[in-house]
Amino acid sequence: MFSISKRSEVEPFHAMDVLAEATKRRASGHPVISMAVGQPSHPAPKAALDASRAALAEGRIGYTDALGTARLKQGLASHYRNRHGLEIDPARIAVTTGSSAAFNLAFLSLFDAGDAVAIARPGYPAYRNILGALGLDVVEVPVTADTHFTLTPESLEAIQLEKGVKLKGVLLASPANPTGTVTGREGLKALAAYCDANDIAFISDEIYHGLTFAGEETSALELTDEAIVINSFSKYYCMTGWRIGWMVLPEQLVRPIERVAQSLYISPPELSQIAATAALDANEELDRVKASYAANRELLLDRLPKIGLAPASPMDGAFYAYVDVSRFTNDSMDFARRMLAEINVAATPGLDFDPVEGPRTLRMSYAGSQAEIAEAVERIGAWLK
Repeated sequence: MFSISKRSEVEPFHAMDVLAEATKRRASGHPVISMAVGQPSHPAPKAALDASRAALAEGRIGYTDALGTARLKQGLASHYRNRHGLEIDPARIAVTTGSSAAFNLAFLSLFDAGDAVAIARPGYPAYRNILGALGLDVVEVPVTADTHFTLTPESLEAIQLEKGVKLKGVLLASPANPTGTVTGREGLKALAAYCDANDIAFISDEIYHGLTFAGEETSALELTDEAIVINSFSKYYCMTGWRIGWMVLPEQLVRPIERVAQSLYISPPELSQIAATAALDANEELDRVKASYAANRELLLDRLPKIGLAPASPMDGAFYAYVDVSRFTNDSMDFARRMLAEINVAATPGLDFDPVEGPRTLRMSYAGSQAEIAEAVERIGAWLK
């Protein structure tokens, strides 16, 4: 009988398990409101849908270059010129099958088994799980109000002394999931300089760029050419199911990434690349969607503390409220299960994001409609009384 690899023994992604249960309940006729996953309720932009329909009508959808079409890479270079005032060579851009593929490619191309990579705790669980499955040493760095909920050179120095490791990589998200933290320009600059001075690969996860409500949104590309930047069409562009993302790479990393991508993915899906190219010109429509998130954010900032669910971190960016549930439970997994079963509201237990303090927290996505978010808060408030 065959055996199962040890690398597969990663924690489940609880947000996806909650989503599956919510979907099952909804299919059974329950009036479920899901705040469990970072899924925009708005469809892909009209321009993206029109472009994909036209491509399907023509019928020729096939392989592209392993790192994406020239047209999409040129469009992304224009995006950086228009939004950040940067001149990015399209040859440094790698289009990927979602940001998940970008993380796989970055980790495989930068690190060897046993290398130590630092991530924030709380943080996106897939970082921990992918790094662990690849045999890397995951170094979780606690982030708190004292560090402004972000990584700092001081916290990286401290964790290396505590763990007795030498970091090979640092991964930071801004805006961050689940905390909503936006790392300011000076903080990002200090982190990039620290990594450069210590020969540490710096990976900047910018998939929530465009969704900043407070603070300054800065790309690592404004500060250094050595950062590996990962972004996606899933969040701001409302294209989760299209599975399309991108990387901006230091020149010396382009060919290694391409070699690995050729064998792992062949190429990103052409239809999604066509739609993404069109989506880059849909900012007016997408900024209206962002305004709806801003309204939801204001509603939650006002209502959640009144029902005993104070935010555990700033809600400056992305579209999440990371709340403290310790007034009601020290088991957020059970709390989330009961909330779904008893009032048909789905949220993600904090254990996904923080194996240590996570049982005291819950993450709620406010990417849905304002009516749904308001109704969810009403149900939760009544349930907690």
